Amino acid sequence: MSHEKYSKVIEVLHECMEACNHCYSSCLKEDDLAHMRDCVRLDRECADICANFEQALTQGTDFVKEYAQLCVAACRACGDECAKHDHDHCQKCADACKKCADECEKLIA
Repeated sequence: MSHEKYSKVIEVLHECMEACNHCYSSCLKEDDLAHMRDCVRLDRECADICANFEQALTQGTDFVKEYAQLCVAACRACGDECAKHDHDHCQKCADACKKCADECEKLIA
């Protein structure tokens, strides 16, 4: 199966999606929701993009580089935003996003 060669990427995509979803849910519970607006939006987008890329890889997509480029952009944007916040969920999300972007960049070369 073609998706087996992408097992590491699939793993980090899933981890990033989970971290973004957790961060998203946690951000909505923070006191200063207006301050978290960009974080919430980027968490949602990044989780959706990672999930979609993960699904596409398991289906044998022909658009690996294109998905990877989009995923890198989303993960970098989300990770940069999350890194601005001191909340534990944001810091964990920033780490997962960086790891995912780094792994996806390997598919673009």
